[in-house]
Amino acid sequence: MKRVKYGFGVVLVEMLTGLRALDTNRPSHQHNLVEWIKPHLSDRRKLKDKMDSRLEGKYPSRAAVQIAQLALSCLGPEPKTRPSMKEVVEKLEHIEAANERPKEPRVSSRHQTAYRYGQQPLHHRSPLHPRHDVNRAYPLPRRAY
Repeated sequence: MKRVKYGFGVVLVEMLTGLRALDTNRPSHQHNLVEWIKPHLSDRRKLKDKMDSRLEGKYPSRAAVQIAQLALSCLGPEPKTRPSMKEVVEKLEHIEAANERPKEPRVSSRHQTAYRYGQQPLHHRSPLHPRHDVNRAYPLPRRAY
């Protein structure tokens, strides 16, 4: 069996997939996680299928794609072209900051039309985004005495 170097790219791939780098219990072509997953990291749809199923799809897909791209650069064949640990940390911090920033709502013609007719537009909130207005939380049920 081949030895796998545990570089940061391998760790990122393990985190994305929830799988160990080497696992002989997987089908033979999947024993080595990096060799198996590498072709899938650059394709958004294929990546989605390979993500850790325990996440149940509850993760920012853009961040997953960015982390997969970072993992690919860390797994590059030439060590001199791989990012330094400092660059990896900076990229991860940038990805994290982009996901913490509240998104500005887009104003479409449908919303403008709704305002014109006195209707409130629908606001869709991703389950990944926490509510910022604590006062609007659902009240707890009262106890019966």
